[in-house]
Amino acid sequence: MTSKIWYFGNPYRFSFLVKWTTPVLAVLTFISITIGLIWGFFFTSDENVQGSTVKIIFLHVPSALMAINCWLLMLVSSLIWLFRRHHVSILLAKSAAAVGLAMTIMTIVTGALWGQPIWGTFWAWDPRLTSFFILFLHYITYIMVWMFLTNKELAADITSILCLVGTVFALLSRYAVFIWAEGIHQGATLSLDQETNIHNEYYFPLLICMFGFLTLFIFLILIRTQTEIMKNKIQLLMMRR
Repeated sequence: MTSKIWYFGNPYRFSFLVKWTTPVLAVLTFISITIGLIWGFFFTSDENVQGSTVKIIFLHVPSALMAINCWLLMLVSSLIWLFRRHHVSILLAKSAAAVGLAMTIMTIVTGALWGQPIWGTFWAWDPRLTSFFILFLHYITYIMVWMFLTNKELAADITSILCLVGTVFALLSRYAVFIWAEGIHQGATLSLDQETNIHNEYYFPLLICMFGFLTLFIFLILIRTQTEIMKNKIQLLMMRR
């Protein structure tokens, strides 16, 4: 398995991978998100306490999951860079940052729209919300380092170290509901415990939406990484002139 991963670490092989997988991912994304959102928003009933507001779950939960997992992907790619100096891995991390930032913003916005009618406010300094906001700041900082440092090797090193620090808040964003029970944020949406898991009426369309966001996540990262590889090639060609 490891040998296959390194096989596609070659820029030319990676380009081949992107060429043949992105059309499939695009179709899967469109079908899954369309079915999931239509099913979730139009064919589920209102919740007894939260009413129709609960249907924001079909955007909020998948985007939150991708925002956290995107940072964890950046962490793995950054570690590969630090230990192996593998250029495709750091370009993957760099490309993932913008996708993760978009998912984080979507999570915060949908969370605010969900929280206002339920909590009476768009924002509260709940442990999970606070850790997510700090994760948002880490995404901004990561992107700014790449934007303003002209030395790409130095930028790669600094952002890789930043990934190590930001991972703490990525994990807190995911597990804060288990650590701080007194927070106002609701418990885990998906659970193996049938008493705390959401009702099947919401569960299945949510799973479809999560799958759609996952394929969208992979699609965007592959496209952006391929773009970064092409930019590097163009810069090298211009330097040789």
